[in-house]
Amino acid sequence: MKLGIFTANYLDRPLEEVCRFVAGMGFEAVELPAFKGSAHLDVDEVIKGDNAKKLKQMINSYGLEISALSNHPEGQIILGPFGKDTDGIYQGTPEEKIKYGMERMRITAQAANALEVPVVCGFIGCENFGRFFPWPYSRGWAEMEEQFVERWGKVLDYFKEYGVRFAHEPHPNELVYDIETALRSVELMGGRPEWGFNYDPANLIYLGIDVVNFIQELGDRIFHVHAKDGEIVPHNVKRSGLIPTGPWGRIDRGFRFRIPGWGSVDWKRVITELTLVGYKHVLSYEHEDVIMSRQDGIEKTVEYLKPLLIKSRYEGRNDILFQ
Repeated sequence: MKLGIFTANYLDRPLEEVCRFVAGMGFEAVELPAFKGSAHLDVDEVIKGDNAKKLKQMINSYGLEISALSNHPEGQIILGPFGKDTDGIYQGTPEEKIKYGMERMRITAQAANALEVPVVCGFIGCENFGRFFPWPYSRGWAEMEEQFVERWGKVLDYFKEYGVRFAHEPHPNELVYDIETALRSVELMGGRPEWGFNYDPANLIYLGIDVVNFIQELGDRIFHVHAKDGEIVPHNVKRSGLIPTGPWGRIDRGFRFRIPGWGSVDWKRVITELTLVGYKHVLSYEHEDVIMSRQDGIEKTVEYLKPLLIKSRYEGRNDILFQ
């Protein structure tokens, strides 16, 4: 396993400057934001001429690889929500948003192919997350599943064409948000090899899920991993519960995103289980901790996580020596 970083927190700096900085901090890979307007990757431009080759060479020159492209916003509008909730991503009718989102994901897959990146991470969307509860319309969730198969089935056809896999990130306000819905999505997609997951334990732990169970049940579908922690705050849970509203930084929140090692995720267990299921790719650090600065986060994450990474499996032993 290698330690990487999602560069989205550094979009205020040129990508080459970021690569130089994170390589110096000890990171070995970068995950690039691929949504419209990203300062680090223009998917429309990178597929032209030898632009992909030049970008890859620059990143490689710092001893880095590209672990994934990530396009969460434009994937979201394929299933919704629509209206003002997603107007900041793209303005239009639901039909226009769906068409735009599907085309942008196609181009993202094409860009990944050009860069020889094996996976694109993102969201799939959800028209109405409140339909997890079957009242007042019990058929609502099943109908969204049908839309998922229809729309994302076509998107996955693009990914198959370009030889790239899509890794959905289970998360609140997504049709796939926990172990059960993840297993269901694999079933709905007929086990397509292009369909899998970006495993982020912080997005699961707030549900009361033991996050290693996701690895055990869906390990062969984990294409990418986010190194992000979530803190369940016991003294606040009694007041706000695990799904509080309001600003992320408020002192009485029952759940907060944190950097690895500062939350409730047991990273030794997570890394052990990932190793057991054969995951050899990257742990990509994503900073969403509102308690500390980017610099605090990056320094503490490297110091905490890097010593925990398992480079290779146990070789076995010669039992003759122990007889």
